[in-house]
Amino acid sequence: MLRQLLWRYLRPYRWLLVGVLVFQFAAALGMLYLPNLNARIVDNGVARGDTGYIWRMGGIMLAVSLAQIVTAIIATRFAAQASMAMGRDLRNSVYARVSSFSEREVSHFGAGSLITRNTNDVQQVQMIAMMGSTMLITAPLLAIGGIIMALRQNVELSWIIGVAVPVLLVFAGLIIARMVPLFRAYQLKLDTLNRVMREQLTGIRVVRAFVRESIEEARYRSANTDMLVVGRKVGSLFVVMFPGAMLILNLAILGVIWYGAVEIDGGRVQIGTLMAFMQYVGQILMGVLMATFMTIMIPRAAVSAERIGEVLDVEPTLHEPTVPVTATTTPGTIEFDDVTFTYPGAEAPILGGVSFTIQPGQTVAVVGSTGAGKTTLLNLVPRLIDTTSGTVRVGGVDVRDLALETLWASLGLVPQRPFLFAGTVGSNVRLGKEDATDEEVWKALEIAQGRDFVAEMEGGLDARISQGGTNVSGGQRQRLAIARAVLRRPPILLLDDSFSALDVATDAKLRQALWRELPEVTKLVVAQRVTTVTDADAILVLEDGHLVGVGTHEELLATNQTYREIAESQITVGATAGEAGA
Repeated sequence: MLRQLLWRYLRPYRWLLVGVLVFQFAAALGMLYLPNLNARIVDNGVARGDTGYIWRMGGIMLAVSLAQIVTAIIATRFAAQASMAMGRDLRNSVYARVSSFSEREVSHFGAGSLITRNTNDVQQVQMIAMMGSTMLITAPLLAIGGIIMALRQNVELSWIIGVAVPVLLVFAGLIIARMVPLFRAYQLKLDTLNRVMREQLTGIRVVRAFVRESIEEARYRSANTDMLVVGRKVGSLFVVMFPGAMLILNLAILGVIWYGAVEIDGGRVQIGTLMAFMQYVGQILMGVLMATFMTIMIPRAAVSAERIGEVLDVEPTLHEPTVPVTATTTPGTIEFDDVTFTYPGAEAPILGGVSFTIQPGQTVAVVGSTGAGKTTLLNLVPRLIDTTSGTVRVGGVDVRDLALETLWASLGLVPQRPFLFAGTVGSNVRLGKEDATDEEVWKALEIAQGRDFVAEMEGGLDARISQGGTNVSGGQRQRLAIARAVLRRPPILLLDDSFSALDVATDAKLRQALWRELPEVTKLVVAQRVTTVTDADAILVLEDGHLVGVGTHEELLATNQTYREIAESQITVGATAGEAGA
């Protein structure tokens, strides 16, 4: 998977990689040539006292050094450009794929894991691209070129290289074999830590309300400690790796000095030649060490690439039809035809055999006990999930045949938990219609009963909204979300328990405004309070995923036991609360 990702996402920047290869090759040649120049200065200049020769060769050596530095900088610049661009493209691809996921795929991976895969995992692949395009080119050039140049200097000393290189390779192989499973475990521990942290930050109010700070601290400490244990094991291998490699390098140089001294004493080797040979041995082992370092990084990048590939390889259940329909035949209609839906792994369907039809302009409410399938039913209309069997039609067309843009353009959705983005009141409401005028925004806020509180906020439409809308109340969030949905006046409005945080008076005013200002818009409303649905054209009663009643408020009170029990329980609770208050 790592090779496939690198090939796919680095291919558009192949000319930068060619530049890296050319300039890195030039830099490596310069590094290999420098010891040879140094040997000449010692043997032909210092040993003979030829100052002119020393100056001439010294000048050449300085020029080669400068050229080597410049070419190395250029190569590194090209490598950075290619790898950073690859990382950007890879993050875009992961983000685009995750954006196409339905709730099913998001739940499968988990939000925390998806964030880690698009940040830390991409960073690991990006780093291997950066280091690989430099080190993996330099390492073999230094190692192979160093061997050739060392042999040119002196063949008899080369047996030391023949011993040192295999020993270093075996040592590195043993270390790498231990690191691969540890890197895989480390990424999983990072996923867990992110998930725990995200849960605690999201649910901080619940944690404090139930005095669970110490318990959550212990849970975070446990996840953090698990990550520490794995990280410590990885670190301990690094601690062994580099000192061990340097020990082998220094022993090799020591062998060169010891054996070379004997050769110099016998007059078979010159001092400059020995110095050059020592530098070449250092370059050879440094090349091997660089290659070893890369092979240490590759397993972790491979694990990260595998995790990224899992996301990119998932075929979303929510996808465009093969031949998308771009227009509806009867705008504003909603039809359920024997619809059944079962969550993956569930023993029984959450919805079973549900059939009904909503005509344009009608207001239809859905009621039922907790877990009856109300939100699931609503989510089937915008294709947040797809039916297990049966057909859902919007505007007379099966939603699975409609182009997603066409489907979503015909709907205005207010979810059960309205979410506001960091920005302003105006920017949040205009998500429904980016080119809306201030007058249109204020009108939408007026319908949603939010005009008054927005006018009182500092800045009005330019008042700041924090991420998630945490600086406004739950009722204000709901009204801003409703204003966002009604701004563009879609043919169908889906309201998923969107009045739950409102008081009874505001609830009534908001419903009256919706019915009055948007008479042509079809409204499908999921509600918990019976008072919210009394004036609906029809009420759907769900029980254990089955449709057990359809009618008006009065009809259902007279004929439907389930609806009557829901209504009576709320009236009883309301009366009891009133008595307690009195």
